[in-house]
Amino acid sequence: MSSSTPINRRALFRMGAGVGLGLAAAPLLAACGDGGTTAKAEAKSASLLPDTAVRNIGVKPDLAGTAAGVPQGFFSYPAKPLRATANTPLKGAKPISATMETFSPPPPSRGKNAAWQEIEKLLGGQVNITAVPADDYGTKFSTMVASDSLPDLFMYPESGGVDNKAAFLRAKCADLTPYLAGDKVKDYPNLAAIPKGAWQSAIFGGKLYGIPIARTGTGGAGVYRHDLFEEVGVTSLDQITDLDRFVEVCKELTRPKKDQYAIIAGATSMLAMSAGAPNFWRLDEKTGKFTADLETPEYRKAVETARLLYKAGCFYPGTLQMSGAQKAQYTDMFKNGKGAYVYDGMPTYLAPGVGYIAAMKAIDKKFDPRPFVPVGKDAVAWMDNVALQNTHITKASGDRVKQILAFADFAASPFGSQEYTLINYGVEGKDFTRDAKGNPALTKQGTQDVTVPWKFAASAVPAIFSADSEQGVRHVHDTFTRMIPMMVPDPTLQYSSPTWDSKGSGSLNTLKGDALKDIISGRKPLSAYDQLVKDYLAKGGEQARGEFEEAFQKGKK
Repeated sequence: MSSSTPINRRALFRMGAGVGLGLAAAPLLAACGDGGTTAKAEAKSASLLPDTAVRNIGVKPDLAGTAAGVPQGFFSYPAKPLRATANTPLKGAKPISATMETFSPPPPSRGKNAAWQEIEKLLGGQVNITAVPADDYGTKFSTMVASDSLPDLFMYPESGGVDNKAAFLRAKCADLTPYLAGDKVKDYPNLAAIPKGAWQSAIFGGKLYGIPIARTGTGGAGVYRHDLFEEVGVTSLDQITDLDRFVEVCKELTRPKKDQYAIIAGATSMLAMSAGAPNFWRLDEKTGKFTADLETPEYRKAVETARLLYKAGCFYPGTLQMSGAQKAQYTDMFKNGKGAYVYDGMPTYLAPGVGYIAAMKAIDKKFDPRPFVPVGKDAVAWMDNVALQNTHITKASGDRVKQILAFADFAASPFGSQEYTLINYGVEGKDFTRDAKGNPALTKQGTQDVTVPWKFAASAVPAIFSADSEQGVRHVHDTFTRMIPMMVPDPTLQYSSPTWDSKGSGSLNTLKGDALKDIISGRKPLSAYDQLVKDYLAKGGEQARGEFEEAFQKGKK
């Protein structure tokens, strides 16, 4: 997985404070029945995908979305939220157990949680959610697999997992193809609103196994201080015509005497997009050849640029070495005015209270954080935020699977619905009140009640909303309007490689991230990049390439 060195990119789309990348690496193939010997490279059949459709419950946006994927924008929250699910979908069902990761403090238990109680009233049944801190989730998952104690519904770890994912899913998880493929998804209209690209990531071994935690296609390219860029004469990012010009601007933005630097933590992913490098892999549709990102001259150019920036002192000291688990620390440094650019995912920009708009306005009203857009004539946007991850249902009877899917459909209710309101804001009058504009404002109790990770059971199609800033909504909408047409397709969504499924976001990503930190920081010479490419290919990249190319050829037949 391409990394904004040294931070795992997926970790940056998380909606909470600290993040962790640790995951127990012990092989778990014993839990997979046959040991995974039948996992195959294959083209993912479109017949497995649900027939997706736009979900409209009657909430009108202020800024229209597009069929290409630009989300709808809202300047205010609906005064009277509408229902997005019918009746009580879990009436008569035994309690559902679910284990999800969380990026917030532990939530209050059901008895002390007004939102939890009201959600279960609408559902007509109980959902027992275990919220596991993100840093501990990988270990928890390993323990559940090893002890054969998987719950009814669980989130697959974002980093790593079992050695053979397809075999694990086949052995332990419900095949959702009979319930969701094609027009069968019509029974779950909120799930049907999730884009096809996200569902592609849930196909393994020729079957549909997961429910995507949908996102926005691209996660953006970071956040920058527009006010600081203006001070050095850059009033529009279009003025930065190539990476060399970006380096010049960063040197001007670096002011050690003011304890202010151009870059906090990493910028490699943004530099790679600006150079036109692929994310993960590049596919030549004519020949079927797959090329790893590290093998491309564009990605190498991005690394060379990052190395130049480091040598010029443009990185805030010590932040390049920070891990994803230290995200809260380095993003707080940016919010407090220590830098001009930080790499982070778009979802965090407008997060209530703690997002860049809200937090920085509270520190200094002159701060003007805006989403960054890749720069230069060769720039592309990565299709790297189609889904955060998938949730899976453990094997069960058909009736039980339908009950769990009904709960997932509830969790995926769209913006402005009663269900979405309860999940994100809780109960009006207890968990939130309305501000002068009618927007929800969380109470002290609400900030705790809404930390139950309902939204990781399944997720609504994203909408852009902020009670803090109409201008912030416009910035995000404008950024998506620019970046989504720049997106290059991700071939790993169309073709399956068992090796990539197992190692792409795990051991290979760790190998790449660690080596790039050494090269960019100058601890190793630039020539070490060539050795990194060799090691990356030898330890799984070459095998993944072969499987992808085999899958491509199968897809042509």
